[in-house]
Formats: sequence, structure tokens, C-alpha cells
Amino acid sequence: MQQQYRGKVVWITGASAGMGRALAREYARRGADVAVSARRLDRLEEVVNEIDASGRRGLAVACDVTQDEDVARAVDEVLARFGRLDVAIANAGFGVVGRLEQLSDADLRRQFDTNVFGAMSTARHALPALRRTRGRLGLVSSVAALLASPKTGAYTASKFALRGLGLTLAQELYPAGVSCTLLNPGFVATEIGQVDNAGTWDGSRRDNRPAKLMWTAEAAARVMADAVHRRKLEYTFTAHGKLGAWLGQHMPGLVHLLMRRGGPSVAGDT
Repeated sequence: MQQQYRGKVVWITGASAGMGRALAREYARRGADVAVSARRLDRLEEVVNEIDASGRRGLAVACDVTQDEDVARAVDEVLARFGRLDVAIANAGFGVVGRLEQLSDADLRRQFDTNVFGAMSTARHALPALRRTRGRLGLVSSVAALLASPKTGAYTASKFALRGLGLTLAQELYPAGVSCTLLNPGFVATEIGQVDNAGTWDGSRRDNRPAKLMWTAEAAARVMADAVHRRKLEYTFTAHGKLGAWLGQHMPGLVHLLMRRGGPSVAGDT
């Protein structure tokens, strides 16, 4: 497996921390050269140092996925450095929290700008290069794409939308030999709980998600990389995540009953 991606190039957005950073290390471990993007360039340089230390080549490209020109420039830099692109992972995302009636239009737009339009911008600009290599596209969604819960309506809606786009992309890209894999994590130990509704990281914020149910980012990265490699259409993970997704799809009435009585949110990461 350490040579699985030798000679191949992977680009990951939202790679300065959490699952994105763990994915960068995982793909480097599998032999890939890895380009990482996010807004925090200093954190990206740390990731690149880890990639270089593993014997692979890393590249840090600062990129705000809500700015289409940033995404286009990032892909150009990846191709200028490595000459090809085999895997693109749209991982950048965050969660707006609050009752829907209390959220502003600006809150909703900000959520969709990153989680939906940012992911689509990533896919759109990466696809010409992925077509040339018959590569792989990964869209990091969430169990929330399959299950609604109180106070996560903006986030849930963005992941519902991303799931619809991803399933359609998988159909449209099949003739070109490019796969699109939707990745639906449950709770994973990342910094998402420390990002406020403006999309700003705040290390002092408390993460209220249940620690006992969380996977490590490294464990998540391993199964995500496997799912993308196997060109799976969709992959949902963590035990509670699979349970929540199944209930949301097959027993929505029960979920509605539990949630309206104040049941816990089971929305996942990113």
C-alpha cells in the first residue's frame, strides 16, 4: 500500500487541520505527492514539512474555496509543480449552528458558499486534469446529508445539496472514467466544533460533540482514502454514523419523533 500512489498527485482542500491534514499524511504514506490548500498558509507549511519528511513532495497553496479565482489559481499551481492531478478531495467546510428562524440570509449564504459552491468550484477546476488521468474526485459530505437534526439546519441543507451534486457528478463523469465518491463521516475529532458561524476558527470555543463517539482523524483518513481508491459511489462511516444514516433513510418518522423531543444531534463532521 505504501507504493499504491507512487507517481501520482493528490490535491486536498481544507487541509490545514483535522481530516484534511490526516488525508495529506495518509496519501503521502501511500506514495503520492500531495498539494494542500486552505486559508491558513502557516498551518499548510507544517503539513508540507510532514509530507516532505515522509519522502514525498508537498506543496502548500493558500486558497479560499469561496473565491473561484483562488481555486482556479490553486489548480494551476498544482499542475505547474507536478504536471498532473490524479485525486482531488473537496474537504473544506464548516457548520453554521442555530435554529433556522434565527439565522440570517447571510448565515445561510455563507454556509452554502463554502460547503456547496466551494466544493463545486473545487470539482469544476480539477476535472479537466482528472479527465486526463481518469482520476478520482472525493467530496467530503456528512451523515447530516442523510439525517436532519435540530439547530443544524443550515449545515444539513448544505450537505443535502452536496450529496445531490455528488451523485449527479458520478453519473456524468462515468463515461470519462472519472469517479466521484461521496464521503459521509459521523463524529471525527477535528476542529469543526471550534469554528464559529462566520467560518472563523476560535481555539477557545468548546466542542460539544460526544467525545466517546469520535473517531480519530487518522482513522477517518484511512477509510476515506480506501473508499476513493475503490471508486465507491458513497461511503458512510463510524458506527453511530451508519446507524444515523440508516434511520434517516429508512425510519424518518421515528427520527422526527426523537428529534422533536430534543434528541441529540447526530450530524457528523465537515
